[in-house]
Amino acid sequence: MVIGVLALQGSFNEHIAALRRIGVKGSEIRKPEQLECLNALIIPGGESTTMAKLAEYHNLFPALREFVRAGKPVWGTCAGLIFLANKAVGQKSGGQELIGGLDCVVHRNFFGSQLMDKHMDCCFILQLQSFEIELSVPKLADNEGGTDICRGVFIRAPGILEAGPDVEVLADCPVPSDNAGPVIPGGEDQEDKIFFQDRVIVAVRQGNLLGTAFHPELTSDTRWHSFFLKMVKETDEKTLQCISTSERPMENFHEKKPYDLPIFE
Repeated sequence: MVIGVLALQGSFNEHIAALRRIGVKGSEIRKPEQLECLNALIIPGGESTTMAKLAEYHNLFPALREFVRAGKPVWGTCAGLIFLANKAVGQKSGGQELIGGLDCVVHRNFFGSQLMDKHMDCCFILQLQSFEIELSVPKLADNEGGTDICRGVFIRAPGILEAGPDVEVLADCPVPSDNAGPVIPGGEDQEDKIFFQDRVIVAVRQGNLLGTAFHPELTSDTRWHSFFLKMVKETDEKTLQCISTSERPMENFHEKKPYDLPIFE
C-alpha cells in the first residue's frame, strides 16, 4: 500500500513520519502523473493560498479532482480541509481554487486573527490563532481503541460552519463565548449570516473523504492515520470485489507499478 502526501508546502514530512510509525509507505507527490498509482492521498496543513498557487502552477487541480471523483480516499488536514470543501469563505481577494467533494462550508481562518478588510469576502475577529485542546472523539475510539479524547493542535485553523446531510461529524470544538464569529455575506437578496455558536465542527467524514481542521501529524497519537488507513483498505476491498465480478481479467490488475519515491529521513 502506498499513501501519497501532497508535498508542495506545509507539514508533509510529519505525515510521512506518522505513516512510517504505523508501517505504511508515504510518498511525496508534486506532479499529476504521480497520483496514478496511489491507494490514497493526504493533503497536509500549510498556507492554503500558497499551496493553491503551487498546485495551479503544476496543473494538479484536474488530476486531484479526478482522484476524488474516482472514489480514492483523501484526507485533508487544516489547509487540506479547505481544499476539499465545496465552499470556502474568509478567502483573500480573488479567492483560491478548490478541489471540492466535501459537502461543507469551511471558514478559511476560523481560529485565526483576521481583521475587517474590504478585500475579504467576510470579516472575522476571533483572536485565538494557535492553541491545543482535548477533543471528544468517540468514533475514533470505537474504531481504533484507546481513550475517547485526542489532542487537537490548531494552527490558525479553519472551522466547518455547515455540513451536509451525508457528512458524518467526528469532532467539534468549543468556541469561547467572549469572542465574535465570522460575518458571512448573504448576497444582494439575503441578509448576512453571523456565526455565533458554542461549538464549531473540526473533523468530518463523507464517503472516501476525511477532513480535520487540526494537525494529528504533530502529535504522537497515530489513531487518525490508522483510521484513514482503514478507509483505504475498505475502498481497496470494494475495488477488488468489483474487478473480480467484471469481465476484466485479474492478471491485468497489477499492470502499473507504484513509484518508488524516497521517504523523508
